[in-house]
Amino acid sequence: QVQVVESGGGLVQAGGSLRLSCTASGLTFDDYGMGWFRQSPGKEREGVSCISWSGGRLYYADSVKGRFTISRDNAKNTLYLQMNNLKPEDTAIYYCAAYTKRTVQALGVMSLVCGSKDRVAYWGQGTQVTGSS
Repeated sequence: QVQVVESGGGLVQAGGSLRLSCTASGLTFDDYGMGWFRQSPGKEREGVSCISWSGGRLYYADSVKGRFTISRDNAKNTLYLQMNNLKPEDTAIYYCAAYTKRTVQALGVMSLVCGSKDRVAYWGQGTQVTGSS
């Protein structure tokens, strides 16, 4: 049984930092591209950042470029999102997502992967991040 579990969310003042973690079990982690999505009330879930199975290809949404860093440790089956200089508009539930290698290869570029939430194989349950002003 596949499980994808996020942790590390919380309340932080504007300008502060948080690091989210996502641990996956029941799958061969380095066979999956991974991503972080977020959803705030009344808005669609959006792709924030995605990373290929090897970590060699990355994508960031324009809204987080220069502030967020995605990484993965395949030996630990863990995905990370380092969030710096948090803003109130970053407030959302953050979800971890796993894409099969086949899907990533078919879509080709990580921007398309992050834009294809309908192609996610597994979702985590989400973790709340709140940036206070």
